[in-house]
This record gives sequence, structure tokens and C-alpha cells, in this order.
Amino acid sequence: MSALAKKEKVPAVAAAKPAANILRFSGKPVSKIDFKRIGKTALLNVAPPVVVLALILLVWQVLCSAPDASLPSPHVVWTEAYDLIAYPFFNYGSQDIGLGWRVLVSLQRVAYGFGLAAVTGVVVGAIIGQSVWAMRGLDPIFQVLRTVPPLAWLPLSLAAFQNANPSAIFVIFITSIWPVIINTAVGVRNIPQDYRNVAQVLRLNQFEFFFKIMLPSAAPYIFTGLRIGIGLSWLAIVAAEMLTGGVGIGFFIWDAWNSSRLPDIIVALAYIGIVGFALDKLVAALGKLVTRGAMAS
Repeated sequence: MSALAKKEKVPAVAAAKPAANILRFSGKPVSKIDFKRIGKTALLNVAPPVVVLALILLVWQVLCSAPDASLPSPHVVWTEAYDLIAYPFFNYGSQDIGLGWRVLVSLQRVAYGFGLAAVTGVVVGAIIGQSVWAMRGLDPIFQVLRTVPPLAWLPLSLAAFQNANPSAIFVIFITSIWPVIINTAVGVRNIPQDYRNVAQVLRLNQFEFFFKIMLPSAAPYIFTGLRIGIGLSWLAIVAAEMLTGGVGIGFFIWDAWNSSRLPDIIVALAYIGIVGFALDKLVAALGKLVTRGAMAS
């Protein structure tokens, strides 16, 4: 082949290379959000409970519509307790306040009692999980104490603290600490031996082992106990406030019963259920975030 022919072919090859790198676009915008899938998921999650709730309200309305019915129907509840439903944060005096404020007062007590139970329960559970003798000595006692009803602790707490507010906080603490202790101890006992061997090789001290090995490994069990504990805390504070008084949601129910305001009690029960559901989901979401979706087996 002559030198002139080679010179003529080289530019042709060079000119063909850029054409291979040309990307063709359809011109249609690519959406990263699948609205159809989100709508379908929302429909599957929202529609069933809404339908069930509607059926419950319908049956309730039919059964309680008679003039001699002992319980108010949904229509009567809506009519007589409309202010409590529509205006949860009204404030007309020390005791004439909305259910939103009462729930916040109860949540403040729950935060104190449950927060103290969470910290104490994790520490004590970690110690018990590390020591076989501590487990053998304390586990039977804890199993007995955790079966004591919340209100059974109230007389002792009132005698010890001589005040309603710390007594209610103590009842929350003593009621919710047991599942935290037990689940934390189980989680610590189930730490893989390989993790303990690594800690020995790295010569971690007790504090480093606690924060770097023990807590991350036992976190799914710990949050299972915390999730159970927060539910027990909410149950305990409502029961305790019925007897200790104040402006909490529990005392509101007791006061409404003494005044024969059954619609107000039903609305308060709805508030309690919604708040309890929200607390459970909050702790569950926090547990999934910390444990990256791991679940205790």
C-alpha cells in the first residue's frame, strides 16, 4: 500500500471515533419518584384500617342509637364533646384546659420516668448479662417484681415521696424498667464470641468494650425492651394519674366519670390510644435507625 493511501485512510478512522461516543436522548424527562408505587403502597396501608374503623363506627352507632342505650353513640360523642375534639389546646383556667395540654403534662412525666428507667435498665442489664452469678441471683427477683401491677406500687411511692408528681414518676420507672433490664441482659449474653475475642486482642477496657462492642451488638434487644417499656409507661401514667390527681389525661378520665361525662371519656381514650401508638412507632423507628433495621431474634 502506498504512503498516499495510508494518509487518506487515517483521517477517515479518526473522524469515525467521535461518532461512537454520541449518546441519543429520547427527550422525555426521567422521573426518579415512582408516584404510582407510592400511591399504591399508601392505599394498601391506609385503606384497610379506614374501612375497619368505618365499620366499627357503623356498628357502634346502630347498637347505641336506642333511647335506653347505656353508652353514647358516635353522633352523641361528636355533638357533646366537639370542643375537646376540635380544640385540643384551649385554656380557660387551671382545670379547664384542652386534652392536648393534658397529654403534654402526662408525656412530661413519662419522659422523666421512662428516661430514668431506660438508662438504669441498660446499665443494670449489661452488668447482669456479663455476670453469670448476677443473672442467677437477680433474675428470679426481677421476674417476680415485673408481675406486680403498676397501681400496687402507688401507695408505697406516696408514702415514700409524700407528693403526687414524684410518686407518679416512680410508678412509671418501676413499671417500665423490667423489660429493659431483661432484654438488655439477653442481648449481652448473645454477643458473638468472636466479638469478645477481638476486644481481647485489641485490649479494650471495660468502658471501650461497653460502648464499642456491647451496645452495638445488643442494640436490637435493647430497643425491643425499650419498645415494651414505653408502652408500659404510658399505661402506668394513665392509671397513676387517676388516683394522684393533677391535670394529666388520667385524672381527666376519672373526673369525667365522677361528672357522668361519658362522651368526654371516649374522646380521652381515643387520645390515649393515638399517643400510645405514636410513642411505640417513635421508639421502633429510632431502633431501626440505630440498628440499621436489625431485629432481635
